[in-house]
Amino acid sequence: MSRPDRASAGGVAKAGRDRTARVRGLIHRLAYYGILVATALVMTLPLLWMVSTSLKADQHVLTMPPQFFPRPLVIDSYARLLELFPIARMFCNSLFVATVTMLGQLLTSSMAAYAFARMRFRGSNGVFLFYLATLMIPFQVTITPLFILMRFFGWIDTYQGLILPGIFSAFGTFLMRQYFLSIPRELEEAAFMDGASHWTVYWRIVLPLARPALGTLAVFAFMQSWNAFLWPLFIVRHPEMMTLPVGLATLHGRWLTQWNLVMAGSVITVIPMIVVFILAQRHFVRGIVLSGLKG
Repeated sequence: MSRPDRASAGGVAKAGRDRTARVRGLIHRLAYYGILVATALVMTLPLLWMVSTSLKADQHVLTMPPQFFPRPLVIDSYARLLELFPIARMFCNSLFVATVTMLGQLLTSSMAAYAFARMRFRGSNGVFLFYLATLMIPFQVTITPLFILMRFFGWIDTYQGLILPGIFSAFGTFLMRQYFLSIPRELEEAAFMDGASHWTVYWRIVLPLARPALGTLAVFAFMQSWNAFLWPLFIVRHPEMMTLPVGLATLHGRWLTQWNLVMAGSVITVIPMIVVFILAQRHFVRGIVLSGLKG
């Protein structure tokens, strides 16, 4: 075979290999995205079923076989929930408590994290490890002394009792400290040379650079406070102070439960968490990635 023929045959073989590689790559991508779509559908199916049940009439909630698409589609469950239940007041209570708790955690956790990450003092590592060890103590163990303390202060059935125990977070301090350690010290040293104090460095330099970690902690803190059930159940007595998780628990009857009303209340409960996550998604993902770069 002459040299041009061998070159032509080699070019055909190379083109065939490239085409095969592209086909394999396309198949791998399709399989990858197929798995992701299937996983997403499995994870969102309970949420879709919750919305579907909330839009069903009473006689169609427990029909067999189950109806995924309501026929007819009604919104009576939401109207009855608003009429029979102080859902608006409970929603405002949950929103206020979760927002203030989130802001409090952002402030206290970032301040403590800055002290542990940048201010060296004797025993700082030991204090941090001791503080971090509180994560291993279940909340059920501390709820009784915490309730006694709240009763001593007269904060039973008050917003103070609902909010103040939740604004301190060992996990939030750990998350923020890990992020602060990844910030170059040269920025702070330059500020100190210009006469800045620790508070100035913390407020004007470190916090603006820590927006991804703050967004991550904000999502965690808001979701934790919004979904809290045990502590509001202990501290709240009157319906006017109830949060949504505690209020929704009263919808379950002893002998009969109207599941369309329960699902309607659950949909109302889930919407704010979805909105918060969507708004902070970019900072959330970046904060999770960057906060684990340095030990």
